[in-house]
This record gives sequence, C-alpha cells and structure tokens, in this order.
Amino acid sequence: MHIAIIGSGNMGSAFARRVSAAGHDVTIASKNVEHAKEAARAIGAPVQAMPLNQVADAAEIIIAATPYDQQVEALRSAGALAGGTIIDISNPLKRDMSGLAIGLTTSAAEEIAKAFSGAKIVKAFNTIFAQVLNEGADFGAGRRAAVFYAGDDERAKQSVRTLLESMGFEATDAGPLHNARYLEPMGMLNIWFGYMAKRGTAIAPTWISRA
Repeated sequence: MHIAIIGSGNMGSAFARRVSAAGHDVTIASKNVEHAKEAARAIGAPVQAMPLNQVADAAEIIIAATPYDQQVEALRSAGALAGGTIIDISNPLKRDMSGLAIGLTTSAAEEIAKAFSGAKIVKAFNTIFAQVLNEGADFGAGRRAAVFYAGDDERAKQSVRTLLESMGFEATDAGPLHNARYLEPMGMLNIWFGYMAKRGTAIAPTWISRA
C-alpha cells in the first residue's frame, strides 16, 4: 500500500520507519516541507518527503500524526480527502497533559469526522508510544503490542487491519467510531502510566482472553 504520513515529529518519523520496514511505499509530509525532508533523510530510502498539499492525491491511507489541536488544519491542507481513509492517532490532551480536553460525549476522532464528512476516519494507534513504534510490536515471550482500531466504514477498517498486521501488531477491532470515546481515555491512562507513574514509554495496553 501507499501510506502518507502527516507530521514529521517523533510519532510521524516513527511511523515512517515502521511502515516502510513493513514493505509499504511511504511518503512523509509536514507543514514545513524542510522538516519532512530532514525526517526522510534520517530514515533513508525508500521514505520520500512530499509537500503537504499533495498528500491526498498520492495515498491509499493517510496517517494523521500531528497533535489533535493541529489535525484539522493539517488535513485541510492535504488536498481533497473525500473517499479517502484517514487514521487519527491523536489523544485530545489538555496543554498541561493533566487529562483530556474532550471526551465521553464525543471524541477527537468523531470531531475530525465531522470536519471531513466525505472521508473514512479510523481511530487507531492512540495507545502506542513512539518508542514502541520504533522498536517494533514484539515484546518477547510470544507477546505483541495490540493496536485497537475503530471506525464506521468496514472496508476502511479492513485496510487499516491489513496495515496493522503487516507491521506486526495484534489488530483488535474496537467497533464503531464512537468507541473512540473509550479508546482516548485509555490512551490518557497509558500516558499516565508512562510519564506520571514513571513506567517509561516501552509499554502498551492489551486485552487477554482464556483459550
């Protein structure tokens, strides 16, 4: 698949590295194209930088890897998104990281879906730190990090599941998009464990069941 990543920070760069390693064609874009070029050079071939306004024309899946408060502006700059599949990875954090700015009655993913009604929004990766992306999904002893994904379009969800599995993650269908209201608090809890409880960022939540 051809995957475009919007955002060249820690998460965007980690996505570019891991998605490329999974064998996909990867482009990375940023508001500042020079930042995207720097990220692409740091990762190496075959990751390519691209101007933000060309993203929608080139990608089968767009990974929106910017903070929530920058998502809508970044996506609006990406071109015509109608019919496209967008993965929203964000958690709508307060600026002091003390909690979520929105939640329970709506979610970041649902607000983005309202802004881009013709696009297919899938929530995923919001419980995965950049360190886990960089180091891979394998936690040893047969354990793999899980990625929960939620959306309303089944074909888009299947494409995202295929991407997740190609990256080595355990893909866990979390239902319709409004379940992002529950995934985002889970992401906040993961952030709390990582930073406030000082467990570090080599962690990820999962669901287990008895055989």
